[in-house]
Amino acid sequence: MAARAPVSATGRLLSGLRKWYYNAAGFNKLGLMRDDTMYEDDDVKEALKRLPEPVYNDRMFRIKRALDLSMKQQVLPKDQWTKYEEDDNYLTPYVKEVVCEKKEMAEWNKK
Repeated sequence: MAARAPVSATGRLLSGLRKWYYNAAGFNKLGLMRDDTMYEDDDVKEALKRLPEPVYNDRMFRIKRALDLSMKQQVLPKDQWTKYEEDDNYLTPYVKEVVCEKKEMAEWNKK
């Protein structure tokens, strides 16, 4: 029973560190989510094409608002910042799907 306490403490420490890093990165102060900051390589571009239209439109709104705030050298009011708990990896599953499809296609082309 005593061995479980350090594991729990380590989990809380890592969670606290993740939250600190999330806030230190600064993109949340502009209203962006983590997936909004992905570098748009070919895989990400293909994943963006597969996003549902409302999700894509929300992404474009967040990016345009962040660009506008950045040009004005401002940040959103603190109550409008994206919170760590609210950040959703909306694009990551689509990127993983595209990467898996490319690997599968490469396997088929080898045969």
